[in-house]
Amino acid sequence: MSKHTRRDFINKTVLAGGFALAAGAISCRKQKQTFDLPHTAPDGPVLKAGLVGCGSRGTGAALNFLDAGPSLELVALGDVFDDKLQKCRANIKKERGIEIDAEKCFVGFDAFEKVIDAGVDIVLLATPPYFRPEHFEAAVKAGKHIFMEKPVAVDPAGIRSILINGMRAKEMGLSVVTGTIKRHQVDYLATYEKVSQGAIGEIVAGNCYYNQGKLWHVNPRAEWSEMEAMIRNWVNWCWLSGDHIVEQHIHNIDLMNWFIGSHPLKATGFGSRQRRTTGDQYDNFSVDYIYPDNVHVHSMCRQINGCSTNVTDNIRGTHGYTNCENTIFSPQGEVRWKFPLTEEQEQDRWHFFWRAFVQEHIDLVTAIRNKQPINEAQQIAESTLTAIMGRISAYTGKVVTWDELLNSELKLGPKHFVMGDVNISKTIPVPGQ
Repeated sequence: MSKHTRRDFINKTVLAGGFALAAGAISCRKQKQTFDLPHTAPDGPVLKAGLVGCGSRGTGAALNFLDAGPSLELVALGDVFDDKLQKCRANIKKERGIEIDAEKCFVGFDAFEKVIDAGVDIVLLATPPYFRPEHFEAAVKAGKHIFMEKPVAVDPAGIRSILINGMRAKEMGLSVVTGTIKRHQVDYLATYEKVSQGAIGEIVAGNCYYNQGKLWHVNPRAEWSEMEAMIRNWVNWCWLSGDHIVEQHIHNIDLMNWFIGSHPLKATGFGSRQRRTTGDQYDNFSVDYIYPDNVHVHSMCRQINGCSTNVTDNIRGTHGYTNCENTIFSPQGEVRWKFPLTEEQEQDRWHFFWRAFVQEHIDLVTAIRNKQPINEAQQIAESTLTAIMGRISAYTGKVVTWDELLNSELKLGPKHFVMGDVNISKTIPVPGQ
């Protein structure tokens, strides 16, 4: 598809369907959101879910779903590896006493199709991000409600697929919830409402950080093919994870988009690879995002052991600033407002963090049972593309604009999927090229 044709397609298909992909999306900042969240989903007819991607986050998502309310069942599992599936199956039995029928446990690259066809109402998507667009499209076509982990793609081609199928899901009345937990966390929601009401004035700048030590890695085994070794070590390969600015730092980037009410128009970044001994990702990124009205956000993320850690956010306005989580400050740093906490909550800040993982599923089930669909596909697609902008700018050393990236032909990953040696490294675009 030529660049001109692809732009026309997006304009006619996506924009006509209500996806505000341009700077005009900033108006969403004025929307009022309640932060009186339900502590459990309402009861109703049994809702059956199937899990695609049985790693630790997938297993966690399945348990979170089961904890979201009454009359919820997990009935099917799918993963490309049997050992991952069996570990997940055993954990669910241990933690919740639920035995998943062996006939509804599917292994292989086509496992997602079998889970979708296993008589489920909801599909939980938690595979490495590369696979999300294809799995999301299949679930939407099958008329299933969807929970999908962040991020939702690793390249512009995948983002376009998410946007288009998100629109289809909306037209079909399906609910789509994504793993951006801060949007489902009561103190963040309360702070967002204060900011949207003008508590810090007009937003003029922001900073977001995700600086920590290295994540896990898996060394290849002699009996593994190249494909298997890469997927088992997926968090270290750009084509599978999007690099850590996309896979992890998206939480902070999504928060900036949410509070500002728009995606950035362009990005200028740099980064480097100095310590990693596996995969092809960078160790660090520093990106200057420019939003409408010349609002700048500095984004910084790093995964190197032995360095200072910092996972925080800050948005500054004409009359004050906020940490986005629970506090509004005056320009001089005095506390103007703080989210009211009980004494118990004050002593246990993790309460809000872990509760939000369940809240995502409470909100999904509540929307389904109340027949009031919610659809978070566009917002997660825009946040994912924002992170991809930063990655590509850092890889290339060039300014990257939103429009050129949305229309980019870049698609990562191999053309064919078999569990063997297919010279994957020779088929993946090299960072910076």
